[in-house]
Amino acid sequence: DLLDAAARALGQSFDRANGGFGGAPKFPQPMNLEFLLRTYARTGDRDALDMATLSLDRMARGGIYDQIGGGFHRYATDAIWLVPHFEKMLYDNAQLSRVYLHAWQITRDPFYRRIAEEVYDYILREMTAPAGGFYSASDADSAGEEGKFFVWTQAEIEQALGRAAPLALAYWGVTARGNFEGETNILHAPTPEREAALATELGLSPDDLRTRIADARRVLYDLRSRRTPPGLDDKILTAWNGLMLASLAEAARVFKEARYLAAAVQNADFLLTHLMTPAGRLLRTYRDGRARLNAYLEDYANLIDGLLELYQSTFDERWFAAAQRLADAALDHFAAPDGGFYDTSDDHEALLVRPRNVQDNALPSGGAMLAKNLLRLAAYTGQARYGKAARGALALLGPLVRRVPQAFGEAAGAIDMLVSGPLEVAIVGDPGLASTRDLLDAVQQPYRPNVITALAPADVPGEATVPLLSFRTLREGQPTVYVCRNFACRRPVTTAAEVEALLADV
Repeated sequence: DLLDAAARALGQSFDRANGGFGGAPKFPQPMNLEFLLRTYARTGDRDALDMATLSLDRMARGGIYDQIGGGFHRYATDAIWLVPHFEKMLYDNAQLSRVYLHAWQITRDPFYRRIAEEVYDYILREMTAPAGGFYSASDADSAGEEGKFFVWTQAEIEQALGRAAPLALAYWGVTARGNFEGETNILHAPTPEREAALATELGLSPDDLRTRIADARRVLYDLRSRRTPPGLDDKILTAWNGLMLASLAEAARVFKEARYLAAAVQNADFLLTHLMTPAGRLLRTYRDGRARLNAYLEDYANLIDGLLELYQSTFDERWFAAAQRLADAALDHFAAPDGGFYDTSDDHEALLVRPRNVQDNALPSGGAMLAKNLLRLAAYTGQARYGKAARGALALLGPLVRRVPQAFGEAAGAIDMLVSGPLEVAIVGDPGLASTRDLLDAVQQPYRPNVITALAPADVPGEATVPLLSFRTLREGQPTVYVCRNFACRRPVTTAAEVEALLADV
């Protein structure tokens, strides 16, 4: 009931003409979009899906999205997503790329996959340090002017593209009078209907149109790279990196993209090597070869999320073990006596008031993110203390979710996990075999936000590092799947069809 009420309340503040919530300035709010996708997965509510997809469509076609280089700017100064504040933040792109990934899993619309991949490519190309950390942000200004790096005049595009210019001008809405500060233009893409009409007007197939626009995009990207770039904020923040790690790791398995997996592994290695103390505690920030400052709750919560996603993409138990160690440290040092968590550890520098911010801001609430991942760890391990801590935190947040759901999207998602799952899937089988990969695909390719997955390459005769795998064995020599809830399992199965039927029924 609480989740249904939260979804209805989001609908009341939803902009049904332009997507998103409220008016100008308009922020993407990825936590709420993710909750709407979860609502659709849980209930089949088509309106929840439509609200999410309209928002995703309009944002990716608007000026808030960098139509040439990929990646999202911080927010739109208007209600129609056209004029952005041109700063690009790692945390926005981490969260939004994951929502587009999930939208693709649900709809299989190639547009969502393209946007997600363009964001990942932008991050790997422009926002990744040589050692594997992800930089924090790029500025709005370059050469002393906001947006100068990103905007275009009609004459610039005509000179760059020659005979291909009229198509590009029409596609990106470029005019001689401009739409931003004089005669400059913020590029924006047409709606699907207008794109189809444009192809017809020009005598092109939709695929030909997209190919020509992709060619024009490459030319303009090369030309733009000669401009003075925006300043780069090259510090590496644990919390923001954890968000990007989670998105890349999940995309690696869903899109089967080795580059994403390599980047995720390198990032996790970097964070655990350079931002963790010998005592197993996290630090907040890294720059110029030096890590410093005690980590906050969100640093632990987001990195745990990233490590659990990386485990499910590699089934390398070191990532699971690291996530569990960090969760234990978070419970030991951040737990509040009445349930929930403080933002600072019990050995943080002394403050007048120990902060405890429970709502989402530009980043998800650290307490809600930790609660979600404690539920996942409880499902992996059977350890009651993880589940108890998660339920205690969510019990405090539940009334707030009901009253102001717009500010508690991450908490609503965690409550959805509590209500709907988690479902535990243990697989025994050599991942190098096509039959095992088919079973994995049946579990991991669809959007299943409340399913956790573990895999052992061979029989496990005793206790395992990942307790969900303990005593799991092949059935009649075939790769085998166990679908469980609270470690109570259904009959093991050996075909993808049987897996899909079990997950639909449990």
